Amino acid sequence: MGEPHDWDRVLGLYAELERNEAIEVDADMRDLCRRVARDVAIRPDDAERALLTPAGAETLVREMRRRIFEGSRRLSRALVDSARRKKAGDVAGARTVLEGVLTVEVVPLYREQVEIALDYVDDPED
Repeated sequence: MGEPHDWDRVLGLYAELERNEAIEVDADMRDLCRRVARDVAIRPDDAERALLTPAGAETLVREMRRRIFEGSRRLSRALVDSARRKKAGDVAGARTVLEGVLTVEVVPLYREQVEIALDYVDDPED
């Protein structure tokens, strides 16, 4: 996984794009995008192709932000819903919620978090 602050830097680039500011496609930005693209399951050859043009780089930044944002929201909602269902005694429902996320989530970090939650869904409540 990239540096801990890499995702924040991509979100900063995205914010610049949303303010209609141009982002500088320099070596540092390309390195950042390569690292984060890997983190969010974008194929290296797709990232490299995108980084060939400013428009492609912008599209890549937007896609990385989308995966970070949507995956984070999906994970948060699933963890809360799963915990609520488990607390109510619906362990099967809690498991189903988490398994549903695994069917659509591509970001390895978020998938890992869901798999960890699945490991504990059958444990008794404290």
